[in-house]
Amino acid sequence: MAKNRSVVEPEVPTIATGAQAPASLSRPQGEGRRRVIIEGISPEVDGGRFAAKRTLGDLVRVEADVFTDGHDSVAAVVLFRHESAADWTEIPMRAIVNDRWFAEFPVSELGRYHYTVHAWVDHWETWRRDLLKRIAAHSDTPVDYLIGAELIRAAAERAGDQSRTEDGRWLREQADLLSKNGGDGRDDNRSISISPALNDAMLRNPDRQFATELGRELILVVDPVRARFSSWYEFFPRSASSQPGKHGTFADCEARLPYVAELGFNVLYFPPIHPIGTKFRKGKNNSVTAAEGDVGSPWAIGSAEGGHKSIHPQLGTLEDFRRLVKKAGEYGIQIALDIAFQAAPDHPYVQKHEAWFKKRPDGTIQYAENPPKKYQDIYPFDFESSDWFGMWEELKSVFTYWAEQGVRIFRVDNPHTKAFPFWEWAITEIKREYPDALFLSEAFTRPKVMYRLAKVGFSQSYTYFPWRNGKREIAEYLTELNKPPVVDFFRANQWPNTPDILTEFLQLGTRAAFTIRFLLAATLGANYGIYGPAFELLESRPLRPGSEEYLHSEKYQIREWNLDRPDSLREMISLVNRIRNENEALQHDRYIQFHPVDNDMLLCFSKRSPDENNLIVVVINLDPHHKRSGFIDLPLDQMKIEGNKPYQAHDLLTGARYLWTGPRNYVDLDPASVPAHILRIKHRSRVESDFEYFL
Repeated sequence: MAKNRSVVEPEVPTIATGAQAPASLSRPQGEGRRRVIIEGISPEVDGGRFAAKRTLGDLVRVEADVFTDGHDSVAAVVLFRHESAADWTEIPMRAIVNDRWFAEFPVSELGRYHYTVHAWVDHWETWRRDLLKRIAAHSDTPVDYLIGAELIRAAAERAGDQSRTEDGRWLREQADLLSKNGGDGRDDNRSISISPALNDAMLRNPDRQFATELGRELILVVDPVRARFSSWYEFFPRSASSQPGKHGTFADCEARLPYVAELGFNVLYFPPIHPIGTKFRKGKNNSVTAAEGDVGSPWAIGSAEGGHKSIHPQLGTLEDFRRLVKKAGEYGIQIALDIAFQAAPDHPYVQKHEAWFKKRPDGTIQYAENPPKKYQDIYPFDFESSDWFGMWEELKSVFTYWAEQGVRIFRVDNPHTKAFPFWEWAITEIKREYPDALFLSEAFTRPKVMYRLAKVGFSQSYTYFPWRNGKREIAEYLTELNKPPVVDFFRANQWPNTPDILTEFLQLGTRAAFTIRFLLAATLGANYGIYGPAFELLESRPLRPGSEEYLHSEKYQIREWNLDRPDSLREMISLVNRIRNENEALQHDRYIQFHPVDNDMLLCFSKRSPDENNLIVVVINLDPHHKRSGFIDLPLDQMKIEGNKPYQAHDLLTGARYLWTGPRNYVDLDPASVPAHILRIKHRSRVESDFEYFL
């Protein structure tokens, strides 16, 4: 029920130490009769320093260790409220095992929720529990019922104080009956005492005089469902023209929307769409000298034509962009923009705000470097600038400007090279105005840095998935990402390739290699993306041996793509995205579980929906060259499948249906055809008829 309660920091007992301590200082401060201990809260990120994350419509499970001394029963509640509400709603917690308790509450609004836990010794439940034992042993006495009468009468007083007058009058009547019956009314006393109606009334009026309060409010950020389940497709707008050699426009991008929709993607991500610097512009294949007509890197942002709030004039106008955003929405697609906080040497910021950039002893501005790589066409911002807050405000306004144009999803370039305090402040401020805004962190860096960015507010994060190829390393890494505490603040977005990453595995150049990495990304991750059309058209040529850079990279030149090539992965991608949309199990990462296979080149895992009504088992051949076979072992008890009865495994990739019995079953996968099974598991209780079951 809703209660207008304040959550107060409890006074912590402080005991004076030392033999000479004055008597006046030896008494503990605070209320020493608070006997219940609350600890081990989940979800809780770094002791409540950062918010946990969930998505709209989720049922949030809060757990805590709740216990007291001795043998008294305890009671506990979770209190929660949306940040816009003043009143708290309470949900009773239930015991699980070993003093672990839980409660669940729904989140129906975007934004921030507050939640906490209160617990107390439940004298009523203690009395009732012991009375039932005494009744069973025929050892209940009149005084037992007099004790109960006192507890009930005290609850009646509390009900009166809380304006529940009906409870108050009725409870007084029950207390009087127990008191008047005395020793001659054992049967009546028993009937009154164990009445469900009496127990319900007592639960509504608990004795919280000495309740323990957690002492802090924890925060939960609730994002749109797309933060949990999304499929991203990236392409360069300047390469979208159907005319060879011509610079693409937003109108060309609009013409490609049906293709993206056919593939089944719901986020279309563009690299920076701003004017590109002319000073120190890079040429094709990252040449330090640009030839005439070279278009430069979109990440070298800014020129005399404008900066981060401007559009490259060859792409079109702001009105063209708004129309593209609206048209994409009609296909169920959201446009995501790249936000790269860096400036080309001719960006207006460089002339107007020199203090935002670091100068070298010779007076020149320090360009970006990652030795031995040099990026002379890019100036990084100095987050130790004397005008740091002025810079913060301007950078934040870049997000809000594009949010005003209808964009709510932002892929942020190299956020780990910008100050953590900036991101925590900026994302919090932006989401206060636009709670549906989502931020993807592109930080291929050290794990603790990646996790910190997620904690300070990033909605999703790129991962090390591109370089995880072996069975064991995939299973260990995905298990780490999808178990507490990481899963409560870090949402993985799995990409097999990006404009910067052409892995050694993809450089094999085979259709099977691309198919395997695609199937892994799209099934291991509820969020995943590909850089296309390079991916579906099997682009595999590196700049040089040992490099992960593409030869003729789109980062430095306009490319032409034949989307109708017969060897395209177009049909496979469309099919898998449809499977993802139709199976809720693939829309969550929290419930992933890996299973044994007696072949090291076969990876097997399962995913389930939160209500457990949708169960998917995936088996993938990690070898792009050879057929692999083996026996998988499934935990049928956990999957709620009776081990001695047959169940159906429906392969959603090929349409084949297998009738399996028991946990151990055989699989045989050929990378030359389809290197994986995506199996929807059904047993008799989940199908409508024998016809459907054996079909």
